[in-house]
Amino acid sequence: MPSTPQALQSLPPAATQALHILGENLAIARVRRRESQRAWAKRLGISVPTLIRMERGDPGVSVGIYATALWLMGRVSALPAIAAPAEDKGALESDVRGALKRRAVRSAASVEARLARGTRPKKQERS
Repeated sequence: MPSTPQALQSLPPAATQALHILGENLAIARVRRRESQRAWAKRLGISVPTLIRMERGDPGVSVGIYATALWLMGRVSALPAIAAPAEDKGALESDVRGALKRRAVRSAASVEARLARGTRPKKQERS
């Protein structure tokens, strides 16, 4: 039997929990449809032991198998939203930090000198 990849051995607890819940939800969906493990595995094109691993939330089960199970449930359309750019808070924070670094920063002396003169930057005239 091949060894378990390092990435699967060091999954964050939140990821492990999420896969466990996904597996439970898929098992509930199968039971609610009154499908046996053998019939469901056949529809997925996998073995019963692989189905059991999927329903336990095993991270070694291919994402393609999880996607096929979602398709059988009529929920595959929800899959792309998982990594939607609009929901990527890490990238959003990075964008904001980058914008803050790029913005024009006036030195305190420049601001004080302008205030002392009582002048303000001129507004651009509209054409």
